[in-house]
Amino acid sequence: MSTQNHKALFEALWNDYLAITPDADAIHEEFKALGDDTIINDHIALRTFNEGAMSLENIGKHLEQFGYKAAGEYHFEEKKLYAKHFQHESDADAPKIFVSELLLEEFSAELQMFCRGLIAEANWNIRNNGMTLPSRPWGKVTRQAYERLLEESEYAAWLAAFGLRANHFTVSINKLKGMENIEAVNQFLKDKGFELNTSGGEIKGDEEVCLKQSSTMANIVDWEFNGGKHPIRTCFYEFAERFPMDNGELYQGFVAASADKIFESTNAA
Repeated sequence: MSTQNHKALFEALWNDYLAITPDADAIHEEFKALGDDTIINDHIALRTFNEGAMSLENIGKHLEQFGYKAAGEYHFEEKKLYAKHFQHESDADAPKIFVSELLLEEFSAELQMFCRGLIAEANWNIRNNGMTLPSRPWGKVTRQAYERLLEESEYAAWLAAFGLRANHFTVSINKLKGMENIEAVNQFLKDKGFELNTSGGEIKGDEEVCLKQSSTMANIVDWEFNGGKHPIRTCFYEFAERFPMDNGELYQGFVAASADKIFESTNAA
């Protein structure tokens, strides 16, 4: 199976992400000033619905074309999400891809009806044009619809506004030259004026679970709704420090309790 396209896929996702996440570019420049010319991406995350052509299962099939296979699954009962992470089969340095989906049947009839309207548009677009990452396979939603969704699920509101695009990229702290641990990274970012996600503490996880994570709060950008622009949170930048398991290899999975708090990096201001 061809794997030649995965670098082009990430380039498209990165350029799309940078366009609405100015903090990421600014943070890159700060790290470069410390001698890190190349920032290694640990993983990205995508959000979706659990029905139709853009379900996690179908995104997983799409990612197989790029040489990815499922490598772990995660449940988020409070946020009503299910997720899997995917790893590249032959390129050990390729970023992991974390894909979560909203469990529609666990929400109100109103939310289900609205989101199924988006899914119907997505089904038509994907059936006729194929799946594209990044893309929003439906038209612009209204600000009123966004705010109504926000009352019930921040995740659903973000997804309705932004569609299938990288919700975050992640700096691999293990590969940084200028800083040796997540504590130093967090302090550096705060000193430079970046806002960190403090839900569950600035650092999520510990050495015991072989993964520490932190993140900025998502940028606030004037977003084009159906009816005009309005400032909302877009995407954020994550930082991950991985630790060796008992066999000496760095842990490559995720920790649901930590990811649960990372999701809150896009919470409304």
